[in-house]
Amino acid sequence: MKTALIIGATGLVGQNLLKQILENSAYEKVKVFTRRSLQINSEKLEEYLIDFDKIDEWKDQIKGDDLFSAMGTTIKKAGSQQAQYRVDYTYPFEVAKSATANGVQNYALVSSAGANEESKVFYSKMKGELDNAVNALGFAKTVIVKPSVIDGDRNEFRLGETIGLKMMHLLKYIPGLNKYQPAPATKIAKCMIKALNDAQVKGQNTFEWKAIMDYAEA
Repeated sequence: MKTALIIGATGLVGQNLLKQILENSAYEKVKVFTRRSLQINSEKLEEYLIDFDKIDEWKDQIKGDDLFSAMGTTIKKAGSQQAQYRVDYTYPFEVAKSATANGVQNYALVSSAGANEESKVFYSKMKGELDNAVNALGFAKTVIVKPSVIDGDRNEFRLGETIGLKMMHLLKYIPGLNKYQPAPATKIAKCMIKALNDAQVKGQNTFEWKAIMDYAEA
């Protein structure tokens, strides 16, 4: 039985990761690192209320088998590119780096469709840089999922995203643009968990929209 580690558990994919892992018999313990309590009662759950800017104070607790990273924010919520970079790149990378130092073997990351460190688009470039950086850390198994817009029930209402979701569902009818159609958070989480527990999945792996859907539904 394994220990799972989660950062980003308050987000849409993170909430689904936590729910599914708590229900998964492969895991006997789930460590969640978060700024605020999730108010969930489970014998399997260990909650660490931390400051991501002070990782040296808690990095020794990043010990287990499988690390799941679902951290991310919007430029509107962050307030600036610098602040978004800290949440979307710096925090996940520093946690991943500490995890490898502590012997964590497997890592699953929520990235983004179009992530590319050579991109001229800030968000895509940032995500591409993180993908490459965590691949270079040398986990025994790395799984990077690259959804476009993430579909599911959020705690907050985002009008622009709601409209965008409806429009982007139409991309399934346009050849070559399938990977940009919305992906359900439940399927993304299932794909990540399944891949880290699948002996046939080895080394560095990338799942885009079709692969996420096909693998989660198999």
